Amino acid sequence: MGQGIKSDKIIGENIRKCRNTRGMTQEQLSAQLQVRGCDISRGTLAKIEAGIRHISVEELNAIKAVLDISYDDFFSQYNS
Repeated sequence: MGQGIKSDKIIGENIRKCRNTRGMTQEQLSAQLQVRGCDISRGTLAKIEAGIRHISVEELNAIKAVLDISYDDFFSQYNS
């Protein structure tokens, strides 16, 4: 079991913004994560984006790789 990061609405909102900026649906992001060995369903991704599910370090790293973003992009309150 990986180390967890406290569920945070800011992280989820920033993931959604970055995903939308790249023109990806939740389903497409979920598929890309699964190809990389990170088993996140579209429903789980929706919960992460809504800030109601914890996100693990492994999941955070996989999302970072797929979306090609920095760690700052996850935590910034002013991410555009």
